[in-house]
Amino acid sequence: MSRYLTPGKIALLALVELYAESMFPNDSIVPVLSFVVKHLVSPKENTTFILNLEQITAATVGRASTVVGRSIFDLLLRKLWEINSFDALHTFFTDIQGYLVDPESGSKPPIREHGEKSQLSRASVLGCFVRRAGLEYVRLQFNEAVLLWQSFIQYREPTLSMWKKRNLGAGPLSFDVNLKGMSSNDALVNLVYGQGRLREAKNLSTDDVERLLEYQVDSMQRMGTRIPDEMQVQLRQMLDTNVTIPALSHYVEFLNSWRSGDYPGSFDNLHRYFDYTMHNRDRTFYQYALLNLAILQADFGCYRESILAMQETINTARENKDMACLNFSLSWLYHFHKAHPQDCPDVISSRMERESLQFLKAKAKEGGMHHLQSMAHLSEAKQILVGGESVPTAFESILRSSHLNVTKNIHNAMGSQILLQSSLWSRLGMCYLAGGSCELFLAKYRAESPVEDVVKALCREAYIMSMKGRFDDAIDRLDQVDQDCLRTLKVYQYWATYVGLLKLKQAIYKGDISAAELLLQQLSSSPYVEPDCALEISICRLDLQVRRGNYSAALAGIAQLAEELIRDRADLYHRIRLMVFKADLLSKCGRPLKGLSVAINAATIAWRARLLPALFQAFRTIANILINLSEFEAAYGMMDSIMPQVLECEDAQLNAQCFSALANAQMGLAGGKSGAGRNECLHRALEFIDRSFHEYARLQDTEAQMTLMSQKARIQDFIGDKGLRDDAVKMYRQLQKAT
Repeated sequence: MSRYLTPGKIALLALVELYAESMFPNDSIVPVLSFVVKHLVSPKENTTFILNLEQITAATVGRASTVVGRSIFDLLLRKLWEINSFDALHTFFTDIQGYLVDPESGSKPPIREHGEKSQLSRASVLGCFVRRAGLEYVRLQFNEAVLLWQSFIQYREPTLSMWKKRNLGAGPLSFDVNLKGMSSNDALVNLVYGQGRLREAKNLSTDDVERLLEYQVDSMQRMGTRIPDEMQVQLRQMLDTNVTIPALSHYVEFLNSWRSGDYPGSFDNLHRYFDYTMHNRDRTFYQYALLNLAILQADFGCYRESILAMQETINTARENKDMACLNFSLSWLYHFHKAHPQDCPDVISSRMERESLQFLKAKAKEGGMHHLQSMAHLSEAKQILVGGESVPTAFESILRSSHLNVTKNIHNAMGSQILLQSSLWSRLGMCYLAGGSCELFLAKYRAESPVEDVVKALCREAYIMSMKGRFDDAIDRLDQVDQDCLRTLKVYQYWATYVGLLKLKQAIYKGDISAAELLLQQLSSSPYVEPDCALEISICRLDLQVRRGNYSAALAGIAQLAEELIRDRADLYHRIRLMVFKADLLSKCGRPLKGLSVAINAATIAWRARLLPALFQAFRTIANILINLSEFEAAYGMMDSIMPQVLECEDAQLNAQCFSALANAQMGLAGGKSGAGRNECLHRALEFIDRSFHEYARLQDTEAQMTLMSQKARIQDFIGDKGLRDDAVKMYRQLQKAT
């Protein structure tokens, strides 16, 4: 088949000729020409690259023409069947060139007057299409031109019945006027068109394959997906035809292998594509070969080699004055340094810390790279949050990114912006807004966002559900993810880690130690885990050790994890959570004063950074330590003042622990009173115990529920209410049987 011409393009040329002959009324010009232009210059907006007759019929059959009683499709049908020989096809390509006019010739203006034939400017979209079609036809070899003619006959064949209604003389051999008077069994017919009269149609050109491959590359790079199985089969069928296989097919295979985790195959296809590119485009694409190699090696875990390849990319991009590649490389190097600071050389680390973001923002703005500029603002906001700096400044950076995304129509950056905004709401203790942001993103921006952002939003939404104790709903929510989104290995690992993490937390709450240990072993064996998930897994490991009474191992694990977080300059929120956990553990080990010091330090840092959930956790720890030190009134006053904001966090575990602390404080206050005052404190303690029990019931934490029922039974026994005491004992025994 030819490099460019197909039967579908011949049909488009026929539509252009009808337009040039002034056969379109005013109300039909824009829709029909939009259909033509859509299939010429906007291949990325549709996934149909092979134009069939059904599409042409749908676009023209309902459009009136300037001929009374005839639609544009009727005129197109006549135009197609007028090409009734191989010579007529040659004449068609020759005659349509006559509609072209050079604007600088001065012979006739390219402006159509009413009733006159239109002249197409050679520089217009339609004029370029006609010029290229004529040039490609002239360049065809004789056998290629014959194949094009036979493909056109096969392409037009389904319209024979419609053509017969308008031309009674049409017959089975009307496709070629030279066969008039012959039958389908004649030797000449069989000799020219074969025993089956027509060969199999080849409605595909090299240009169509290239456009399809370009669309696939754009989708895979922009959305982070792999090629669906059905599309892979179609690509193989296309490449198995006699079209020239474009070199871009190797790049598509590289991306597909890379997303699937086939690193040897991805290296092989990457070298094949860029080896071909080097022979045809010298060194102009050399920096992109290095760029892809660096990113691939980073995913493969070869961080040192990746850094060296990226440094060479930056040097080559500077040499070739490729600012787009240079800015992207510097942005990637900055994010890599933030993710793997221990693997970056000291020279790169100091450079990234000193001048990275400001330089990236300035260069992206100068070069008009709005997407990179938006990502730089988000990186700045993330850096502020990780360092525990000014929250208003972080909001300002997010709003700058949002302004660019809206004004410059950057749809695929909305996911990163909304996810970061959701994280910020969570840090401020506004769980409802955090979940609402995820729902907004999934409802409005899901179709045009990368798969990684979609899966992250689903995981974030499921995690918020689990904080409320809705573990089953959260796991069902993760199971509803589109399976095509999980075809990419990295995305699948992220999703599987969250599923395992939610099941691990649920098993710990239920007291299923064996299942929790198995899940913890599976999650710990994964080599690539997101930092947030890694911390959650580590805290679950520590929590499991505490529940088993292995305090020494838990303290050793906390010390090791704290060193790693400080070494990697991890998120301040993570370090505060670890400090609070350590303070709780020290209090349980009989060292409340040291735990109080650690908790106060954590609360101070959390308040300075406005990390409210961590601040409330620290306050709850301080209150428990104060209760152990018999400072009941101070503990109750502190917890009572923060409870409205604690409830806004919608964290069932935090709510349960805070209500339990309030109950313990009231029980302590009751010990120093007598008469009505004591009874009032005990009834308040019972109320707080019931509310804490309700929160633990949502989490299915049977061990904590049993502890609360034991306290409730003792209080009811002291008050003298034997019936309620027996109910509490009965509930305790039911929970004991369930464990």
